This record gives sequence, C-alpha cells and structure tokens, in this order.
Amino acid sequence: MANPLFDQLFGKHAGKTTPFLHLASGAILTHAEFLGQAAQIAHALTEFGLKPGDRLAAQIEKSPEALALYAACAQAGVIFLPLNTAYTVDELTYFIENSGAALVVCDARSEAALTPIVTGLGARLATLNADGSGSLTATAKSKPSTFDIVDRSADDLAAFLYTSGTTGRSKGAMLTQANLLSNAETLADCWRFTDADVLLHALPIFHTHGLFVATNVSLIAGSSMIFLPKFDLDAMIGNLPKATAMMGVPTFYTRLLDDDRFTRDLTSHMRLFVSGSAPLLAETHVRFEERTGHRILERYGMTETNMNTSNPYEGERRAGTVGFPLPGVELKITNPDNGAALPEGEVGQIEVRGPNVFKGYWQMPEKTAAELREDGFFITGDLGKIDADGYIHIVGRNKDLIISGGYNIYPKEIELILDEQPGVLESAVIGVPHPDFGETVVGVLVGNGGGEIRLPDIEAAISASLARFKHPRKLIVIDQLPRNTMGKVQKNKLRDMYQDLFVPA
Repeated sequence: MANPLFDQLFGKHAGKTTPFLHLASGAILTHAEFLGQAAQIAHALTEFGLKPGDRLAAQIEKSPEALALYAACAQAGVIFLPLNTAYTVDELTYFIENSGAALVVCDARSEAALTPIVTGLGARLATLNADGSGSLTATAKSKPSTFDIVDRSADDLAAFLYTSGTTGRSKGAMLTQANLLSNAETLADCWRFTDADVLLHALPIFHTHGLFVATNVSLIAGSSMIFLPKFDLDAMIGNLPKATAMMGVPTFYTRLLDDDRFTRDLTSHMRLFVSGSAPLLAETHVRFEERTGHRILERYGMTETNMNTSNPYEGERRAGTVGFPLPGVELKITNPDNGAALPEGEVGQIEVRGPNVFKGYWQMPEKTAAELREDGFFITGDLGKIDADGYIHIVGRNKDLIISGGYNIYPKEIELILDEQPGVLESAVIGVPHPDFGETVVGVLVGNGGGEIRLPDIEAAISASLARFKHPRKLIVIDQLPRNTMGKVQKNKLRDMYQDLFVPA
C-alpha cells in the first residue's frame, strides 16, 4: 500500500524514539509516541464513519493532539480542513456546508452552538480541547497504536484551505498530496533543514505557514519542534537557546526586538530566522541585523500554492524583496489586461506554475477557470516586479491597485516613502471613492512613539519624490492598522472605514 504524504512525512519515523515535540510543559513526545497517537485517532475517525475522500473540518486549539489529527487524516485518506479559531458560528456554517464535511471537530466550548448546525447538515460532531481531552480522544484512547494505511496517490486531495474571502465568499483551495510534499522537500533542501534542527514553533496550525511550511519541513527533515501553543514573549525568549531555527510573522520579530532580553548572545547559536505571511518592514530587517547579526530570510507564498519564492540561504537576503522562484517553480510578471509577459522592472500581476500549485477551488469551476490558466499558470492576484538582479518585489494586491483619474497607482511605492518619515512606524495606502477622479489616494499612518508625526513635512517629502497624481489627498494617523491572525494588514477594512471621506453628504 502506498500513501506518499503519510509515508514521507510521518511513516518514515515509525519506531523512532527521537524527540519530535518539545512541549511548553517540559514534556517531550517522541516520533513513535506521536505516530501511535495518530494511529489511535485514525481508528476513531473510522469509527465516526469517515471513508477515504471524506472531508473533516477542524476548529480546534493548537495541541499535539490537533497535529496528530492531521497525521491521522493523512493515514486514513481523509481530506483535512483546518479552520481559523477566530471564525464565528456563521462563518463556520458556510465552511461546513460548502465542504460537505462528514465530521466536524471543535472545542467543547463550541459544541452547543454547532450541534444543531452540524446535525442539520447531516454531519457528525466530535470535540477536542487544548488540553487533549474531548470525545475524539476519548474514543481514540482504547484503539490500537497502529493503523493500516489507506492507499492514496500523489494526485489525491490531502487538504482544503479556505481563502480569507476579502472579496465575496471564501474559496476552498484543493491541495493534493504532491502539492504539499513537493513544497516540503524543496524548502527543507533550500533552507538546509536536517534531523539536527530544532524549530521554535509558535505559529497557529490552521494556516499554511504553521502547518504546511513549518511542520511539514520539520517532518520531512526529521527535525524536532519546540511546540508552543501561541506566541508568548517570555516563552520565546526562554526557548530560543534550545532552538536552531525559527519561523514567524513580522509581529513576532518586532515584539522580540522591543524586549531588552533579546540580544546577540541569546541568538548566537541560531542557524536561521524565516519570516512570512505579511511583508517585513525594511526597518525591522535593519534593527534585527544590528541587534543579532542575523539577517531574516523572507519568502513568499499563499493559500493556493504554499511557497513560491525565497531569499537565498547563501547569498544576499535583500530587504523589501521575496528573493527568487523556488526550484521547480516558474514565475512571470504579466499584463493584467491580456496576460502578456512584461519586461524586467515593470509592475504587473504575478503568475506562478509548478508542482506546488493547487488543483482548483472546491465546487467553483468558474473561479478556478478565471484564476488557473489552462497551461497551469496560477494568477496570484498579487502585483510585483523583477529587478535587474532577478529579485522579486511584491508591490501589492491587484484589488489594492488604485486607479485615479485613469492613472494606475501602486500603494507600495507610496508606502515605502511614508515608512521612511520621522515618527512613522508603518503605513497603509488605500484608494477611496472620489467624485472627480473615481478613486483617490489616502495614506493611513501609525506612529513609532519616538516623536511627533509632522504631516506637512511628510507631504513635502512626497511632493519631492512622486508625481502629483500619486500624492495622498489625505493623511490620517491611527493607533494601529487592522490585521488578520497572520499579521497581514486588512486594507479592505480601512477602505470600509474611510469610503465616505470624499463623498458629498
């Protein structure tokens, strides 16, 4: 029997007494113990009536058991659908109904609210709590610690990940075994992961970053993980001396830099710091290198593709860029109107093709056809350019493009200038409705606490740097930018907040 995903990520560690998860409690779960737990859960899934190809939706806190559920789904041929723990019952109803999930696994706190919904949709419900208790593990406890692996092929679906749905309903990206495996193999090789590595893991595991990048790379390399329930500054600083690598979102790095305990000595033994899921400010790159001597490695990926590009492990890790296409991944910049490839240095939409690119959107053939070309190139929705040295720069999202008076304006170009101004920590540039121009530019600023933000000086700096049509018609200072759970700025919320600025009353 063959099951590539299970065999290459999990099965090859059978019988190993090597550490896999170092837990916050100080306990250690070996590879063999973890696999035994996964096998028991796979038996429980069978008892709950799941068959190969069925979907399992899970909205649960991060725990070893939650990770074992992922392994159990791979072993049993069940399609795993991890869901953000912040989703409301209304949002969950859509995901459960759209995916046709046969089993929903939730925290016991959500059981009463979800039971009538799940029952009404003809599915079953099981619970799994942060401490490992719940009806799922209660059922699993008495089961054997081995499970006959279900036969699956590389092209079979392994997971659904739902996109954030900032424009319309969320779409279920269908990821195959080959999608996940090819990316894990490539990243482990590019980032030099081995069985000697210990990864500091404080990311959520309902997202591609924490699950299909951090965890899969560790598994395929035979590394172990310091498996923290969430980002906790004291826990991060306490555990860094035991780690060799860390993956995080920009917020992780800014919070570490704000603490005096985060020193060059604390990080002297570290091999690699990786950042993703949101852009890292150039200022953070500089501060981090000055403080630690390490240069953060930034990469670029998305729900539908996992990782597409990476700054080099050896060579210049260039701030403000996401490096080069990964081996086996093709990337091109195209004209959004006709799909024609654009020359070096020109801004256009980013398209990618490779073994990492998803199979399509679940039950949305029109959306799939609109975004996944017949030749295999996926239209990412991101805007970018490739510089003379081949480094890829992300300029923004296609939907963030501002068209004012017929001119295309790329927010990133303005944000780079705003971020450099005295007193400014970060900025977000958005387009809002305007009676004369259709749209106009608004700059939203957050202070760094180090001094007053002088708007007239900032306006003068913009005037000296940018054509007049790109100038923000208004600059607004707020306490913080709205972000999603992975630290990505939610410009759609800013557009909603300021959509009436120039609309006549």
